[in-house]
Amino acid sequence: MRSLSKTLVLLASLASAGGIVLLWRFDPSTSGLFPPCPLHYLTGLYCPGCGSLRALHALLHGDFRFAWAMNPLTCVLLPFLTYGLASEALFAFGGRRLPQVTLSAGTIRALCLVIVLFGVLRNLSLPPFHWLAPGAMLHL
Repeated sequence: MRSLSKTLVLLASLASAGGIVLLWRFDPSTSGLFPPCPLHYLTGLYCPGCGSLRALHALLHGDFRFAWAMNPLTCVLLPFLTYGLASEALFAFGGRRLPQVTLSAGTIRALCLVIVLFGVLRNLSLPPFHWLAPGAMLHL
């Protein structure tokens, strides 16, 4: 079982590295390589993740202002996600994790609520919520 876990983590790491290279090289706004958000494509509504690829592309190029304008939630949650994934990869290969923070069930529910609320609020055309739409903050 341990060998399968290492293999899966290795494959996921390689796929992630390949995805990061593609995202660094090709701009999701113009390349056509990355698919559009299915929810936005079908309904015109923004999901909580809309703009995340453009935000990640901007972060890889050091453009924090553009990244924040595309999806501020991605910018806030990315360091935590990266830390957790790095911890799992270290555990799979070295048997040790990075120091862990245990989240209570209430905290996890609150995080889910924040993500859902972000998705709802960014679709409202009322100030200040309309600034949450991808790219809207660029016009301030």
